[in-house]
Amino acid sequence: MSDLQIRPASPSDVSAIVAMLADDPLGAQRESLDDPTPYLAAFARLAEDPNQHLVVADRDGRTVGTLQLTIIPGLSRRGATRSIIEAVRIHADERGSGLGTQLIEWAVEESRRQGCRLVQLTSDASRTDAHRFYERLGFEASHVGFKLVL
Repeated sequence: MSDLQIRPASPSDVSAIVAMLADDPLGAQRESLDDPTPYLAAFARLAEDPNQHLVVADRDGRTVGTLQLTIIPGLSRRGATRSIIEAVRIHADERGSGLGTQLIEWAVEESRRQGCRLVQLTSDASRTDAHRFYERLGFEASHVGFKLVL
């Protein structure tokens, strides 16, 4: 297997990240590859926030995976800091290779390094394969999530 590097995303990674976000039935409805402007603006906001960690998995100079890790200080759980894993995507050519496991393991270890006492994530109710994947990695489906689109 070739070398894999998990590294902070750069502006030059944005188009590859958006392509992975759009490469499934849900993402195809939400994302647009036509105009990079809103994605580059969002990237700039993420880059300015020390609690945001947008990373890519790079194999042989090619972006093959991504996730966003957010660190959240809080009062609950005796003042515990927690992290949220968002937007986990693996390039279609890499699915089933173990890359998703490596990315999640990186996020959990980085959460520990940042002093987090809890790692959480959400997954769309329709993504049953993803649910099995997260449960296999030790995550528990413990809550019901709610969203309000603005």
